[in-house]
Amino acid sequence: MSASYVVTGGGRGIGRAVAERLAERAAVVVIERDAEALAWTEGHPRLVAVAGDAADETVTERAADRAEAAAPLAGWVNNAAALGDAAPFHSAPAADVLERVSLNLGLALVGCATAVRRFLAAGTAGAIVNVSSHQAVRAVPGCASYVTAKAGIEGLTRALAVEYGPGGIRVNAVAPGSIATERYAEFLNVQDTADAARTEDAMAALHPLGRVGRTDEVAAAIAYLLSSDAGFITGATVPVDGGRTVLARDPEAL
Repeated sequence: MSASYVVTGGGRGIGRAVAERLAERAAVVVIERDAEALAWTEGHPRLVAVAGDAADETVTERAADRAEAAAPLAGWVNNAAALGDAAPFHSAPAADVLERVSLNLGLALVGCATAVRRFLAAGTAGAIVNVSSHQAVRAVPGCASYVTAKAGIEGLTRALAVEYGPGGIRVNAVAPGSIATERYAEFLNVQDTADAARTEDAMAALHPLGRVGRTDEVAAAIAYLLSSDAGFITGATVPVDGGRTVLARDPEAL
């Protein structure tokens, strides 16, 4: 194989969709904290699973070793995230809020640092894609630490694009809207039929395209940003949100 990639948080959802798409043509190392969520990778000729925390540099370095053992490292996708806030902002200790910010921002920062080091050591160009969120620019109530972290990830994306662009390293981000992941399905499944239908109608109304997105649609955008077709794109955050950000409808009002 001519190239390898690392995808963090690749056990399910968007991360899995990205890994599956990239594995059609390259070697892919999937990092996932939940070892059970890696079962789907077993037996795949181009997939290697690494169980561990993507915020731990020993884990990301091990994943990079496995990727480079298969083929030159060409790209890195920082998808792993910790969702939700532990408590309301006004009642949570500031240290707890900061810890949640650091947790999400750290997942992208560690992955970026590992990837940049590997690209520089190899003397090759490479691409990084960070998964942000529509919440980085359109905040949702009750998600202060998550919103802050995602805004930080977009700032990190721009900073690294400027700093390492001269070395041929491109750094971009995607900002998904609401996506039909396993977590979204579980959210609907705990509701009765009528409530689930109302929820789906409300979620559709947040997006001008009239529906939530699919994981493969986000994966397609990420694959493009990693590819040579996006060779002159860096420092960008690409919304993959069905227009949710530009509509800017308040979810609480629905």
